[in-house]
Amino acid sequence: MKLIKLGKKLIGEKQKTFITFEAGPTHNGYSSAKKLIESAAKSGADAIKFQIIDADRLMADKNVLFEYKVLDKNQSITKKDPLYDLLKKRMLTRKEWTNLKKIADSLGICFFATIGFKEEIDFVCEIGCQSIKIASSDVNHTDLIKYASKKKINIQIDTGNSSISEIETAVNVIESTGNKNIVIHHCPSGYPAKVNNINLNIIKTLNQMFPYPIGFSDHSPGIDMDIAAISMGASLIEKTITENKKTKSVEHMFSIETKDCKGFVEKIRFMENAFGDSRRKFTAQELKNRKNVRRSPYVKTTAQINTPLKNLEVEFKRPAFGLSLSEFNNSKAKKLNKKLEAGSVITKGDIS
Repeated sequence: MKLIKLGKKLIGEKQKTFITFEAGPTHNGYSSAKKLIESAAKSGADAIKFQIIDADRLMADKNVLFEYKVLDKNQSITKKDPLYDLLKKRMLTRKEWTNLKKIADSLGICFFATIGFKEEIDFVCEIGCQSIKIASSDVNHTDLIKYASKKKINIQIDTGNSSISEIETAVNVIESTGNKNIVIHHCPSGYPAKVNNINLNIIKTLNQMFPYPIGFSDHSPGIDMDIAAISMGASLIEKTITENKKTKSVEHMFSIETKDCKGFVEKIRFMENAFGDSRRKFTAQELKNRKNVRRSPYVKTTAQINTPLKNLEVEFKRPAFGLSLSEFNNSKAKKLNKKLEAGSVITKGDIS
């Protein structure tokens, strides 16, 4: 797997999980966006992501409805709003975006965004973003993808509602520009995504198909799916955050509240220690325990010098401070080179 550098961190095999907090759909303006950046940085996350999209230009029909769920008195209810209205709430001025990027830089957290048009690609490059996110809905927009790829910065692709063929095409378009700085996201659709539609096994498939890190853009509540995704081979986790998950707008109900962001990061770091390595390695404690709980041959009666091992009356006991069982079985043609009292363990130095 190719290692990708984003900010000061490497993304890929044997690296710590790159944690991005998504704030694009959940901020309520400049002040709110600033607070979300500060919370993400304080939590220890690696990146904060927004959505820099011109809703007025993007939406030809401003009355198309978008369905999602919200919390109402701790119950999940369905809402429908014009998609235009939801996207319009996410819009800030270029001056505000520039200031937010500077704030992120000052706090040491990587700042990047999903974009909608070529002019927005130019803008995020102008303010120094090191990555561009292509939304699932644009995975087939090869002209936009090619334009972004030519900027020679990291390209992250969401793949919700995309066929394998469409993902391959998008990756080929990026590579055709000479850009191999790519992260591919498994992005289950739904707000929130239904458990039986999350299909984490596709992460393994994408890892087998592509030489690039695979991310998981999570649209489910809690941390369970994120831990599971990492165990499946995800190198990057993207999780939406909010100041209040009871906010009655899209994506809030399954987001992590800012007060819980640090705990989210800490739990992932804790679990990474448990994942370990794909190769079997013994810890110092395990090596010590092996000797204490395994067995060695002990002579049951006093044994004289030159007695063949095959003629000894032995019992296998703990601890294994002498020969291992396999060493004893492979050495039966050898003899004792010293007298051993009853109850003595047979060691390598006792035979020849």
